[in-house]
Amino acid sequence: MPEVEIGKITHYFGHIQVAAIELSGTLRVGDTIRIVGHTTNCEEKVETMQVEHQDVAEAKAGDSIGIKIKGHVRPHDRVFKIVQERGVPGL
Repeated sequence: MPEVEIGKITHYFGHIQVAAIELSGTLRVGDTIRIVGHTTNCEEKVETMQVEHQDVAEAKAGDSIGIKIKGHVRPHDRVFKIVQERGVPGL
């Protein structure tokens, strides 16, 4: 599936498994992301997201967000949103 780069990891809080991401695109709860780095390659569904310790359903470019991550990520890892392709009408 196609992917669009939407940000980068700025910090990882291992004891609570939360990644801080600086966004360069839009992200919503329910989106699926892929995080890629030198030793990182994991896919996660965004189930919760916070801006300044407040739950939000959507964040935009320029926001710094925190999301729960099951895998281990590192600062400077790149974050991609997996874009769902739409079916061809009439098929």
